[in-house]
Amino acid sequence: MAVNSRLDAPRQDPGHTGLRGLIRRRPLLSFFVLANLLSWAAWTPYILSATGLGVLDFSFPSMLGGTQMLGVLPGAYLGPILSAFIVTAVADGREGIRRWLRRMTNWRVNWRWYALAGLGVPAVLIAAGLALSDGDVRMPSAVLLLAYLPSLVIQMVTTGLAEEPGWRDFALPRMQRTWGPLGGTLVLGPLWALWHLPLFMSEWGHWPDVTWLRVVEFVAFCCTFSVVVTWMFNRTRQSLPLIMLLHVSVNNFMSVLYGDMFPSIASVEQASHVTLLAGATAALVVLVATRGRLGYRPVEEPAPEVAPRS
Repeated sequence: MAVNSRLDAPRQDPGHTGLRGLIRRRPLLSFFVLANLLSWAAWTPYILSATGLGVLDFSFPSMLGGTQMLGVLPGAYLGPILSAFIVTAVADGREGIRRWLRRMTNWRVNWRWYALAGLGVPAVLIAAGLALSDGDVRMPSAVLLLAYLPSLVIQMVTTGLAEEPGWRDFALPRMQRTWGPLGGTLVLGPLWALWHLPLFMSEWGHWPDVTWLRVVEFVAFCCTFSVVVTWMFNRTRQSLPLIMLLHVSVNNFMSVLYGDMFPSIASVEQASHVTLLAGATAALVVLVATRGRLGYRPVEEPAPEVAPRS
């Protein structure tokens, strides 16, 4: 007696088919594709406006001294942090979300790490500025010194919160398990830089005064600085607040104090040289000191939740 082939066929797990199945099988690929698509789509009007390529005849309003707050930040929030939440929820379930949030609220770290992130970054950037300016350094104005800490807080809840829950909280642990700490970092660095590249065609990247050298230096900085970020992430029990502070300390110093302290090398091109020199020097020190291990210790994590078969 013939058997109906449709009834005889094994039933597929709906959790491993379609888009949900793709995300579960390829969480990292899904995250990077989604983060780029969401951010780039949101940034398109900004890039095409008068603050970018000038294709569209309108300008984004200025807030806090520039158009980036309204032109760039919404796309940043729609990219790494939202994509990390979506992919984590689909691929790892409730337990994955709890781990993700636990790293985001891991504040209890020795105060020395906060000092290193908050004060060490400006110190290294000042040293690089001194090297490239032949010692021509000035004391920044009192107004800028008073603005430094409030600006740092704003950077934490804008740039830091928008980016690092994706790049380091979501992607880095997975990449370290797959390729090791150094290999994962060397893959993540260029991908982190890639996400930023469309912004070079806007006020963010000082368009139209953009050179290929500055773009290349930016990518190189992302790769070298990622080495330092990975090391701190591993050594602080994956504390994301510290990683956010480390990240935005670079942005904050360069945007608030750098031009006043180093007027002879205050151009965008020279600032790019300074950040790359600082990032490469710090990365070299960390690589030598840790012998490329970057403080990594494998962490056992539960398997992702699997949807029950119906």
